[in-house]
Amino acid sequence: MVGISRRHTAGGIVWDVEAGKLDPAELEGVDAVVHLAGESIQGRWTAAKKRRILRSRVDSTELLASTIASLDRPPRVVVSGSAMGYYGNRGEEVLTESAAAGTGFLADVTRAWEGAAAPIADSGIRLCLARTSIVLATEGGALPRMRTITRAGLGGPLGSGRQFWSWITLRDEVAALRFLIDSDVEGPVNLATTDAVRQRQFAKQLAAALGRPAVIPAPGFAIRTALGEMGRALLLDSTRLEPRVLVKAGFSFESVDLDAAFSLLLGT
Repeated sequence: MVGISRRHTAGGIVWDVEAGKLDPAELEGVDAVVHLAGESIQGRWTAAKKRRILRSRVDSTELLASTIASLDRPPRVVVSGSAMGYYGNRGEEVLTESAAAGTGFLADVTRAWEGAAAPIADSGIRLCLARTSIVLATEGGALPRMRTITRAGLGGPLGSGRQFWSWITLRDEVAALRFLIDSDVEGPVNLATTDAVRQRQFAKQLAAALGRPAVIPAPGFAIRTALGEMGRALLLDSTRLEPRVLVKAGFSFESVDLDAAFSLLLGT
């Protein structure tokens, strides 16, 4: 396995997206490529931040696609990152991979991101688009921050709390990516468990796992005022994913429900 980074790392390949440099020789004969690069979506979405979020995904994918197209021995499969933001804020709607794209900044970004990967499939290489949901892990991501807030007794509904949160543990995320490499799946794939829950239920189950209450609400207007567009999109939007492609292909989740995930991640 070879890592590709924007920085010099031991045994890694330097990928200079801004300069459009990725040596084709380094990818010649590689069996599979997993591309997940992109600017973090955390933080207030200023105009400059939004440009970085978009360009970091689209430019890197375009460079990767053009580099792969130049290879004599290209990979047999490319798993390219995407996100559940593709669907936008959809309320109660159950979203399979065949659902249409939504509206909003994240939907625009993911459409462009996936579009930049299209030439890979056009060249005859199997392409999977990993539409990842909220990834739960002990380090990094959203869970450590939610754990801190909940332990302080401040967990509770965000806005109405009725919005659906789709999620997957980091272990299942990695297992799903490996599964996609070894399977014959292609096209968009929802990386989420079958147990999408309303946010208020998520908060309640997390609080129960930590032995804390989850009764203090955070009004939607306060979230939008404090965090802006980012807070609305990440905390208040409702995205109810169904991982139809993964399930049909025979993928087995380690953590199917939220209680099992919290037990695994929090040792409860």
